[in-house]
Amino acid sequence: MSLTLADARIVTPDAVHEGWLTIEDGRITHVGHGSAPRPGHSLGGRHVVPGFVDMHNHGGAGGSFPTGEQDKARDAVALHARHGTTTTVASLVTDTPERLAAAAASLAELCDEGLLAGIHFEGPYIARARCGAHDPELLREPSPAEFAALVKAGRGHVRMLTIAAELPGALDTIRMAVAEGVVAALGHSAADYERTLAGIEAGATVATHLYNAMPQLGHRDPGPIAALLQDERVTVELINDGVHVHPAMLRLACAVAGADRVAMITDSISATGLSDGEYLLGPMRVRVVDGVARLTEGGSIAGSTLTMDTAFRRAVRELGLALPEVSRMTALTPARVLGLSGRTGSIAVGKDADLVVLGDDLEVAGVMKRGAWIAEP
Repeated sequence: MSLTLADARIVTPDAVHEGWLTIEDGRITHVGHGSAPRPGHSLGGRHVVPGFVDMHNHGGAGGSFPTGEQDKARDAVALHARHGTTTTVASLVTDTPERLAAAAASLAELCDEGLLAGIHFEGPYIARARCGAHDPELLREPSPAEFAALVKAGRGHVRMLTIAAELPGALDTIRMAVAEGVVAALGHSAADYERTLAGIEAGATVATHLYNAMPQLGHRDPGPIAALLQDERVTVELINDGVHVHPAMLRLACAVAGADRVAMITDSISATGLSDGEYLLGPMRVRVVDGVARLTEGGSIAGSTLTMDTAFRRAVRELGLALPEVSRMTALTPARVLGLSGRTGSIAVGKDADLVVLGDDLEVAGVMKRGAWIAEP
């Protein structure tokens, strides 16, 4: 089966050009400038960007990945797909090793299907002082042996571990994770500048939702943020929802790290796509008011109700970034972090036809995954 999308504004990592592309058997086979050489599906001059890659997502549409419930996970993936996310990593939260292993084993089956792109353990090896919406009673000291068991439960689908570098055993656990092909991310941490650098030297290459759940920048005590921003080996996650981080600090991170080291994420929870009310994030109760999720006890921000298309629009409108930059932050950079950039993350010959069609207002007009329309423009 062959399909040509014509009359498009194609957003590549470096430019935007008027042109066309052809898809065969779910992959992009041609990308051209100007008029298409054969009749095709006209997009009427709308923009086409690569499908969004969300590497930190706890759920949506009432489904919460930490429960491991497959039907609910399917609902969450479908909700985010309608908003342009064609690659989703399921993020878990702090829980007992037994419940984490069970959730990972269940979600691994959805990874086998290709519905999910992997599993992310956000905890339980994080700092009590910076645990945010994680249950402090379930936190644990990092253990390479224990994490190896969680990796085994995930059957090769564990993509990332968030860990606090200052905890006893953290550096050894980072080394073990990296040796197993798992991305080590630093976050939910009280580490100082030097200990954060030690975590990077041990192999950590991601900052979990930069700025949030970590000490803030200081001119005498720079803390983890300076270490994570300045190191070229580190990709920084940013939650661009207008709640988690002030736009000025988002612009600062983008200016320092650049589009090749910034990954926009949602950190979304089960409430995403639903009305205000009370929900669960793992074992923790959450109340959503005006779309903002906070713990019912203590009031800590508890994830978000963000979708990637909103993060994309905000990056253009609020941060003033160019479409190719934002496209890299929402697709190619996270795909590279996850080891998936060979097949997705940009519009290029040979890659999966994971595409989002955007109207003049940058609202989602169509979504395609591996050559099949999820929502046809």
